[in-house]
Amino acid sequence: MNKANPYAQYANNKVLSASGPELTLMLYEGAIKFCNRAENACEKKDIEGAHVNIRKVQNIIAYLRETLNMKYATAQDFENIYSYLDRRLVEANVSKDVEIIKEINKHLHSVRDTWIGVMKANNVPVPNSYMNHSDAV
Repeated sequence: MNKANPYAQYANNKVLSASGPELTLMLYEGAIKFCNRAENACEKKDIEGAHVNIRKVQNIIAYLRETLNMKYATAQDFENIYSYLDRRLVEANVSKDVEIIKEINKHLHSVRDTWIGVMKANNVPVPNSYMNHSDAV
C-alpha cells in the first residue's frame, strides 16, 4: 500500500479546487518563487541551479501566453508583457545576469499584484495565503 505524501495531496487538492483566477495567481506565485531561486543561484554562481529555475519561469510564462483569450482587448497587453519577459529570461539564462533576473522578478511582482487587484475588483475571493505575499524561496 502506497502512502501518499500529505503535502502533495494538499497541494493537489488546492489546485483541483481552485478557480481559474486562483490558478493564474498560483502560476504567478510559482514564477516568482522560481525567479527568487534563480536569483539566489546566480549570486552563488550555481549555473545549473540558475538555468533550471529560469527555465521553470519560462515554462510558466509560456503556459500563460498559450492560455490567453485574445478575444479580450487586455489579452494583447498581457501578451506584450509575457513576450518581453520571455525575451529577458532568455537573456538572463544566457548571461546568468542577476540584474536581469531582479528586473524580471520586479515585473512578476507587479503583474501578480495587478492580478490580485483585478480579482478584488471583480469580487473574486483572494485566498488569505496570498494576501501577505510571502516571496520566500
